[in-house]
Amino acid sequence: MRVVILAGGRGTRLWPISRGSFPKQFLKIGDNDSFLQKTVKRFLRQYPPSQFLIVTNRDYLHLVKTQLAQIDPKLEEQILIEPCSRNTGPAILLAVKAILEAGGSSEESVLISSSDYVMSPEEVFFESLDLAKTLTLQGKLVIFGITPNKPETGYGYIKVRERQKPFSGVDRFVEKPSLELAQQYVNAGDYLWNSGILAFQIAHFLDEFKEQSPELWQHYVGDLKKHFSDMPNVSIDYALLEKSQKLAVIPLDLSWSDVGSWDSVFDILEKDLNHNVKIGNVVDIDTKNSLIIGGKRLISTVGLEDVVVIETEDAVFLGKKGESQKVKALVEELIKQGKKESVEHLTIYRPWGSYTVLEEGARYKVKRIVVEPMQTLSLQMHYHRSEHWIVVRGTAKVTIGEMEQVIHENQSMYVPKSTLHRLQNPGKVLLELIEVQVGEYVGEDDIVRFEDVYGRVESNIAEVNQ
Repeated sequence: MRVVILAGGRGTRLWPISRGSFPKQFLKIGDNDSFLQKTVKRFLRQYPPSQFLIVTNRDYLHLVKTQLAQIDPKLEEQILIEPCSRNTGPAILLAVKAILEAGGSSEESVLISSSDYVMSPEEVFFESLDLAKTLTLQGKLVIFGITPNKPETGYGYIKVRERQKPFSGVDRFVEKPSLELAQQYVNAGDYLWNSGILAFQIAHFLDEFKEQSPELWQHYVGDLKKHFSDMPNVSIDYALLEKSQKLAVIPLDLSWSDVGSWDSVFDILEKDLNHNVKIGNVVDIDTKNSLIIGGKRLISTVGLEDVVVIETEDAVFLGKKGESQKVKALVEELIKQGKKESVEHLTIYRPWGSYTVLEEGARYKVKRIVVEPMQTLSLQMHYHRSEHWIVVRGTAKVTIGEMEQVIHENQSMYVPKSTLHRLQNPGKVLLELIEVQVGEYVGEDDIVRFEDVYGRVESNIAEVNQ
């Protein structure tokens, strides 16, 4: 069975930690592994790296590669890049076509999984995979449903037809309900949470797609990559599953969460004696049943109960437990107001490493730049700013105009405006430096690339990435 992991989502429900530039699947909350890494490791228990396909978009390619390399470098060869961001319907079609074009068989079964959930015990899920594969060979599209243990308004539900084991038919899909309806579904006993995990045999899947979703099918049989941006932005549920009569749902009795809200983060993490979850530099007095996550700053609380406190370098979120599903609406308002904090962190990750904005004002910006060993920035220039680099750690190979020089810790270089320059780390340890920008404009889009080992040059047009 092939394993396709979808890792291109731009979720915002865990703002301010999850943002468009660094979404939920890459987060490490209370653990050394990100949600993506947990998902990959889960399936590596059963399948070799060659059976994987990790689907993401170009914006997250370097994040995916970095996190996969920490598990097994062979996984870097199993990444499929979406031409642009689309929903799960187009993404799954793209993955299926990639499998076939790489020599895969239409008789193979495929398991589709998101990259940002947790489940326990995992053995319950793996024990169901043999049944799932058998059902796919019989022409079924197999959905894994989770037996609900509480009313949850953040999940979609599946109403099963005469619930039974080991699998059932599907009566209908239900959108995220109100709390009252969610409680009714739990009491009824014939509703399951939709886990978003799907299995099918490729041949049967494509036949069903051709019949139920002709608009997407036309794109599939054509030049899918070339016209990917023309495809409807539609989920696999809407495009296919809600229309199909060939569904089978396997109920799973286990603990599962898509970690799609701060309340669900609270649920899955260990609590102290006052039923608080605390991560970071936190001191509390008479605080109960609360989630408090901080970064570098001290967070202190007195007399709070049932609250969510999330602190990052540039934003603080305060909310009431039980209402964290409204974070999505909050982010939409931030975007509407043009707040850059809605999308980007102060730390931005790039294929070569990362940079963090330390200070910014009129006509200046100060960054901490970290370059991974043997990595290099693009050959570039800026029209409106000069730069001063001071090496804090490691060794830098610097190109400025026709000059090339190696500088070490506590040495510095000056880059005038409109001058071609490049920064490289030729060593085996991290290169860390402080960059001071000065000029009439210090925006990230004042950059023109001439050469780039990561393929980001587009006819010397200014881009918004360093």
